Amino acid sequence: MVKLNMHAAKTHLSRYIKRVQKGETILICRRNIPIAEIRPVPQPPARRRPVGLDKGKIRIPKSFYDPLPDDLTNLFNGRKS
Repeated sequence: MVKLNMHAAKTHLSRYIKRVQKGETILICRRNIPIAEIRPVPQPPARRRPVGLDKGKIRIPKSFYDPLPDDLTNLFNGRKS
């Protein structure tokens, strides 16, 4: 991690931004007291995740689609049981 005082950061910002692009983190200080950090932004994955990675690994029982009990439905609708 590079530690810089404010003046050096302002004077050579483009130089330090190039280092950040390569993965370094820059700590900006005012009178040697850390006040900010410049770090690379996480990059999105190079390719999209394929759909259906876990196909066939998960089983949903038929009872999942059964209606909810009345007391639970009433709670969802804001009514007392």
